[in-house]
Amino acid sequence: MNFSRPLLIAWGTLIGLSLLAALVTLSPLPRWAGAGLVLLLALFKARLILARYLDLQGAPGWLAGATLAFTLWALLAYALYLLPFIVT
Repeated sequence: MNFSRPLLIAWGTLIGLSLLAALVTLSPLPRWAGAGLVLLLALFKARLILARYLDLQGAPGWLAGATLAFTLWALLAYALYLLPFIVT
């Protein structure tokens, strides 16, 4: 198998971000803060996958559009998650 160096670095970064997300879930942070950090790490992972594995770094417009869509979705998901904390 022939793997390129950028893909191996991206794979290692994805593993590191996944481990960091697992550590966040074990930390004594409040649930709302931990959920926000895990969601932020998921956004970083999504952008990395889009840029490296789907090769969108060569199409910056598409990368920006997809990143915007994922970010808006994440903000909506986080707002819905925070809703019970705000209401009660």
